[in-house]
Amino acid sequence: MPTVLALETSCDETAAAIVRDRTVLSNVVASQIAIHRPFGGVVPEVASRAHVENVGEVTAAALAQAGLDWGAIDGVAATCAPGLVGALMVGLTAGKTLAMVHQKPFLGVHHLEGHIYAAYLSEPTLQPPFLCLLVSGGHTSLIHVKGCGDYTVLGKTRDDAAGEAFDKVARLLGLGYPGGPIIDKLAAKGDATAFPLPEGNISLPEGGFHRYDSSFSGLKTAVLRLVQSLQDQGVDPLPVADLAASFQAAVVRSLTKRTLNCAVDYGLTTIAVGGGVAANSGLRQQLTAAAADHGFTVLFPPLKYCTDNAAMIACAAADHLARGHESAWSVGTQSRMPLTEVMGLYSR
Repeated sequence: MPTVLALETSCDETAAAIVRDRTVLSNVVASQIAIHRPFGGVVPEVASRAHVENVGEVTAAALAQAGLDWGAIDGVAATCAPGLVGALMVGLTAGKTLAMVHQKPFLGVHHLEGHIYAAYLSEPTLQPPFLCLLVSGGHTSLIHVKGCGDYTVLGKTRDDAAGEAFDKVARLLGLGYPGGPIIDKLAAKGDATAFPLPEGNISLPEGGFHRYDSSFSGLKTAVLRLVQSLQDQGVDPLPVADLAASFQAAVVRSLTKRTLNCAVDYGLTTIAVGGGVAANSGLRQQLTAAAADHGFTVLFPPLKYCTDNAAMIACAAADHLARGHESAWSVGTQSRMPLTEVMGLYSR
C-alpha cells in the first residue's frame, strides 16, 4: 500500500497526516474551535484565513512526526469536496503545489469517503461489503459500502443532520459550541425518560414511513416548544441535564433503529460508524448493544478519527492510489457532491 500525505481543510480543522498500509504514521490537527466559539458556529471566512496560516505548519509537523522526508512519500492528497469552498481551496491548492514541487501523483478526496475509511484505521483487516452509518454536523446517511469508490446510499436525513441538531439544541439551551460533546456530557447526569420526544418518522404517500431515512427538524422544534412551555410555567432554572438526556436519547433511538433495520434487510452483518457524532457515548453504547442482539459487529473509530482529520483522507487516497487512480491537476472544489460520484474525481 502506498505511503500518502494528506491535507484536510473542509471546515474548521487544519489537518495533515501520513498513512501507510492503513497504519497512521502521523496525524496533526490545528483546531479552530476556540476561534469560532464566540460566534456560536463556524465562520467560513475566518476558517479560510486560519487554514492559510496553519497548513504549512501542520504539513511540516506531519513529516517530522512520521520521521520521513519527501522521498518516502508516494502520493499527496487533499479533501476537495464537499465542504466550505474557501476552506477547501486552501488545502487543495497546498496539496497540488506540494505534489507538483515533489513530483508526486495528486488525489482529490471526497470528505465522506474519508469518514468511511476511518473504519479501516480502527480495523485494518476490514473488507467490504459492510454498512456505514455516517453521522456528522452536515450529513446523516446509511451507506452500503461495496468496495473502493463503490457506494450506494440507502438512507439519509430529509432535513437537519444529527450533528447539526445537536449544535442547534445546545444553542437553544445556552450550552455553547460545539454542542455535541457538551450535550453528551450533560446527558450522563440527566434522566433520558424525563421528557418524551419524537423520533421523526418519514411518512410515505402509501402509508407507513421510510425505514432508513431520518428527520431531526421536528425533534429540534419539539425541544424548542418544550423549553418555551417550561418557561411559561415559571420553571427556573430549566432542567438542562434532563432536556439534554431526553434529546440525545431520541436521536440515538432513531439512528439505532434505522441502522439495524437497514442492516437486517440487506444482510450486512458488519456496521461501521463514522463522523463526529460517532464519538457520542450514547450512540456507541446503544448501537453496539442492539447490534450484538442480532449477532452483528459494530466498528467505531477512535475518538480522534471521528471528527475531521487527515488520517482518514490519507487512508482513502492510499487505497485509490494502489488501484492506479489519480486526479487531474484540473480537479476543483465543490461545496456539494454526492458520494456516489466519487470516481469522477479520478482521471484514471
